[in-house]
Amino acid sequence: MDQLPSLGSSARVMLGDEIYAVLQQAIMDGTIPPDARVNAGELARRFDVSPTPIREALARLESDGLVEKHPLKGYRTTDLLAREELVDLFELRLLLEPGTAARAAQRRRPAEAQDLLAEIDLAQVAVGQSDAYATLSQHDVRLHDKVFRAAHNDTVRLAYARTHCHLHTFRLAYTGSYVADTVAEHAAIAEAIAASDPAGAESAMRTHVERSMERLLRVFD
Repeated sequence: MDQLPSLGSSARVMLGDEIYAVLQQAIMDGTIPPDARVNAGELARRFDVSPTPIREALARLESDGLVEKHPLKGYRTTDLLAREELVDLFELRLLLEPGTAARAAQRRRPAEAQDLLAEIDLAQVAVGQSDAYATLSQHDVRLHDKVFRAAHNDTVRLAYARTHCHLHTFRLAYTGSYVADTVAEHAAIAEAIAASDPAGAESAMRTHVERSMERLLRVFD
């Protein structure tokens, strides 16, 4: 954890949230590798805070499935997904997301359509930049959540969010860069929803999920 930044004395607002965000990104990009010990006391010293915000951040990361708490041993980061676990997650995505994209095209409000298109603009600016990974990994989470929100089905959105699918798949995908094809696929989804084209949105989302699975399965091959 030597590469983790220190927040210093100037950052005291929402400190627990800031620590959580730093640790989450460090786990996502491999700064803290899979199956590594996470020492709460060391983190408290590094961030110059009491143990309380560290415990809060670790509890949130445990809820995300990014760390596990072991009795008498403390926290460790979780292993990467196995191939079978990855396939299971993508089967869930194929059940939920294409139909949800179609519903979003039917139910979206004008402001939601503009929000989706603005999200694509943000991602396209970041593609190719040396520090794009952090921006684009969060873009991926937001884009898919915005589609669920535009479909106006909170039951499906919250059920999907509990899988933390994007956190786990991005850990597998990390190579220091981001696949530009993914942003193009996101753009096709957003444009179909903005155009109120249910069939186009469903097809674009299905294509995106299937191609995402193909890209990640190459990690195992």
